[in-house]
Formats: sequence, structure tokens, C-alpha cells
Amino acid sequence: MRINNLEEYKLEKENFDKNPEEFWAKKANSFTWHKKWEEILDWDFHKAHVKWFDGGKLNITENCLDRHLASSGNQIAIKWIANNPKEKNIDISYNELYEKVCQFSNVLKNKGIKKGDRVCLYMPMVPELAIAVLACARIGAIHSVVFAGFSAKSLCDRINDAQCKALITSDGGFRGNKITPLKEIADEAMKNTPSIQYCIVLERTKTPIMMKNNRDFWWHEEMKKTSIHNQAEIMDSEDQLFILYTSGSTGKPKGIVHTTAGYMIYAQYSFENVFQYNRGDLYWCTADIGWITGHTYIIYGPLLAGATTVMFEGVPTYPDAGRFWEIVEKNKINIFYTAPTAIRSLEAYGNEYVKKYDLESLKVLGTVGEPINEDAWNWYFKEIGGEKCPIVDTWWQTETGGIMISNLAGINKAKPTFATLPLPGIKACIVDENGDELETNNTEGKLCVKYPWPSMARTIYGDHQRFIDTYFSSFPGKYFSGDGCYKNEEGLFRITGRVDDVLIVSGHNLGTAEIESAIDEHKNVCESAIVGYPHSIKGNGIFAYIICHSSPKDKKATGIEINDLITKHVGPIAKVDKFLYVEGLPKTRSGKIMRRILRKIASGEFNELGDTSTLLDPNVVTSIIKESQK
Repeated sequence: MRINNLEEYKLEKENFDKNPEEFWAKKANSFTWHKKWEEILDWDFHKAHVKWFDGGKLNITENCLDRHLASSGNQIAIKWIANNPKEKNIDISYNELYEKVCQFSNVLKNKGIKKGDRVCLYMPMVPELAIAVLACARIGAIHSVVFAGFSAKSLCDRINDAQCKALITSDGGFRGNKITPLKEIADEAMKNTPSIQYCIVLERTKTPIMMKNNRDFWWHEEMKKTSIHNQAEIMDSEDQLFILYTSGSTGKPKGIVHTTAGYMIYAQYSFENVFQYNRGDLYWCTADIGWITGHTYIIYGPLLAGATTVMFEGVPTYPDAGRFWEIVEKNKINIFYTAPTAIRSLEAYGNEYVKKYDLESLKVLGTVGEPINEDAWNWYFKEIGGEKCPIVDTWWQTETGGIMISNLAGINKAKPTFATLPLPGIKACIVDENGDELETNNTEGKLCVKYPWPSMARTIYGDHQRFIDTYFSSFPGKYFSGDGCYKNEEGLFRITGRVDDVLIVSGHNLGTAEIESAIDEHKNVCESAIVGYPHSIKGNGIFAYIICHSSPKDKKATGIEINDLITKHVGPIAKVDKFLYVEGLPKTRSGKIMRRILRKIASGEFNELGDTSTLLDPNVVTSIIKESQK
């Protein structure tokens, strides 16, 4: 499945252009199937209808685990590194992982969890999270992982939307020098989640917790009761594999649904090719499994390829800013994949933390989550990669399931700040406001995809119309990413950022509406508007414009109270960085807030506001600028 050189790369592009369906069928043939498919592809983008390999029968965990046992059973599948550098790392072989997944599959079955049931996971970055994900997939239950930094309300909303039958959590989670009380947060959430019948609790931090009779069960006790054998549930290609929530421009998060076969094929294909994975390479993606990057490039992609995947519990700056590099040296990491936020943060600490460690083992570097700026790219290339490691700057989304635009490491050219080219098998295009394709180079517009790919999302859980409206209505016949894009004179793609009301903060998608809703809970807040502004570390900081019923006596205290509400309703990742208390917001005559203007003011670009004559009250803008300059 791997492309090995530029000639093969060009040939793969040609093969796809000649016969796209046959291109993907050839990739699919390398997997274990109980029954081959009846139809390669059935699609209609106008209805957001896509089916890949329909009628095929398989189980993704047999391809992640079972098929590797005979040849690589003793190879390490997951290398787990604890938050505390003094705690012993855990190596789990493919044989051991297979047994643990089978055991936990049986735990779930003993609790009456069956094919099609939804299971929510709210856990720290421990091996048991990966085990639980795979166990769900093995029995045909649909996993929905919620990032362990989200609040009780956010967890509650996601459980209720998916109508999850069970919740898997932990007593707590270690993160740097803090312990997150996950079971306590889960208990708060479960006060309002009538669909939850069982809660399975992993002991990690030994935090004292409450256990509710007949609902809460200890992971270790339940595992003792089960066998290490489990027959995988046979799934249809289009059966749902997981739901993962992503923030939208309206308040309610979107439950993005991915299905089994297409996601599986693309996860392995993109992993092997983008990172140029060779058997024996040690691969480390620093993401959290609560996000799509962790799903595809910590769990599924590497395990499908039979790789060793590193899983890290902690943060890059604990106990100091050299932690990443200490792990690279100690474990001789070959492929390293992280977010621009982490790169900028570690660069800010200076090179002394880098120089302490030998990074010679590194062969490939990657970035994910948001566009990387040129300074950070150059520092990463020079100081971390020693000017010898190709950098893959990957663009993709929760909705795409896998990397869509990127150079392949060492195969085709990298260029700072450019994702470069769509992978073979992806028909990306740039369109203007009218949806007309801009086919020439040196153009800028909106990024779309005009042909299906196997790992694309199939729907928004419980709301297919919203799926159509969000992704397929702006430019009929095309998938609209929500991102702007520039194509240079060489035809290389550079992502210019979101064109809707979603902020990317430290690589995490945050919906403005969800944050505004939390702010508006404050007794003195009348109305609020959230925008992003350039932040040296996070990429985007969060800037809040707030109208109060009465002028706050203590603005700093009000800001703390508002951030406490955000932490409670959304999570600490959504806290506001800058507040501006204003008397009005720039609105159109129809009442729509002109965020474009607010973004410019937040960035200090007062002379680039564009036309304000269409506003209900243009004087509001002058007033906001004056306030911001005080």
C-alpha cells in the first residue's frame, strides 16, 4: 500500500485519475474480509449520500490485531509513557493487546452491551482507553470518546445526544502536576443522562470516589471475570464505527459519524504513506485520543499497519520543557507528530531544553491541527529535525477521517506553511464565492472536495439534514471544508483558516456559540461575541466582546467569573484570553453580528475593517475601537 518514490507517487495519481473506484478496491484487497463487497462506491453529494464497499463483511479489530498475531504477536503494539517520568513505562505486545481487548469485549457483553449500542469513553491517556475503543469496535458497539478536559455539562450533552448506554471513565487522570477528578465530573454529568445503565471505572489516581450500586463497576474487578477469547462481531462495511463530537458554528456540537471499512482502509493508507512508515519504526503522535488525530493516528492507523504506537499520558512541559525530547532520546523515536501550538510553546522556552538530548533517531516530523507559521516550521526543521527530517504539514478534519492534503515524507517537496498537495485518491479543489472552480495557480478561495474518499464522515448522528446543510449545501455537488485556501504558482495548497464561526485554539475546534452561551449565563452579561485573534503560542487566542447590563465595578473579577462559567459549561480549553466590555456590537440590519469586523479590531487592524455602511449602526465600530485603545 506504500508509495516508495516519486515515480510511484505520480503513477498512483494517474491510476486514481483513470479509475478511482478500482484504485480504492485495490487498496481494500489487502485487508481481511469475511465477505467481499458487492459494490465499490455508491454516491450522491447533493444528498450527502456515500457508501463504500457496500455489502462487505469484516471487523476492523481483526485487521488491527488478529491478522498480526502469527507474524508479529510479540512485537510491541502500544508503548505507554506515564505522566510522571519516574513511573515505569508499559509495553503491550500485539498478543497482550489482543487478549486485553477480548477480555474487555467480554466485560461489555456481560453488561448487555451489543452491536449498535453507543458507549461513551471519558478517560485519561492510558492504555485502557485504547483497549476500550477497540473492545467496542470488536463487539460492534459504537464508541464515542469525549476529551477528558471537557466539563460535566459538555459530557452530559454528548452522552444524551448519542443516547449512550454505558460510560467508561477513571477515578481521575494525571496531567502535569494536576489530577483531574474524572469520576466526580462523570457523576455530575450522569445526574442528567437517563440512557446510561452502567459506568465502568478504571483505577488510575486512587482518588477517593463514590460508587453507585448496580451502576458503577471497577474495571479490574470486571476484567477478572472474563475470558481472553472473544469472537469478533461481523460488521457490514457501512456499519457505524464511532461518533466523535466536533464544535459547530451553532451551539450544539455535531456528532460526526464514521463507518467501518472505508475509514479502516484510509487510516492505514494515509498513515503508511504520509509518514513513510517502515516496519520497525517507532512512531509517536502526541495528540489525545479525545480528538480525531488520536483515533486515526494513535490507534487505528498504526495498529492496522502493524506498527508500534507510542501513547503519552502527560504534557510537553512537565516536569520541564524538555519532556518531549527526553522521551524521543530515551525511546529512540523515529516518527514524531505534534501540533504547531506545542512547537511554538517549546520554542518559546529556548533551545537549552533541546540541546540536552540526542534527537538523532528522528527520521520524519509532522504537524497537525492548524496551519503552522513559517518561524515555527523553521525552528522545528532546524532544532528538532537537525535539517535532515522532512516535515509533513497535514491538513484534514474530524469529518475527513484521515489526512487529505500533505506532502509524503521525503517523496514530494515540502514548503514551509504549505500543506502542499492532495494525497493520491483525493480530488480537492478551490472554488470562488459562486462555487466555480478556480483551476489556475496563484488563486485563493474556499477549499472543497469534489469526489468521495473512503474515510469521509457519513452523517451527523441523528440529524442528516444538518449534515447536508453544513457540508454540502454551500457548493452543491461538493464537500465544503469550511476552510479558506490559497494555491501558489506551483499549484501547492496553503490553508488560510476557517471561514465560519469555529475557532481553532491550540489545535482544538471550538464553536463560538457554545462559548457565548456559557458567557451569557453570567448575571451581568447582556450579550457577547467571541472571535479569534493571533496568539504567539496557541495560534488563535479567544477574544470576548461583552455587553453588560451595568458597567462592571471590577472588570478583572468579572473576567474570572466568566472564565469559571466557561470552564463549567465547556471546559478550561475554551477560557477567554482577552475581554473587552463594550456598549454595542456591529450588526447587520437583520441582526447578524459582523464577526469579520470584530476579528480585525481584536487583531489591531483598525484600518482594514472594510465596508461598515451596511451596519445597523456604524458608530458602534468607532466606539469599540476607542474602548480597545484605552
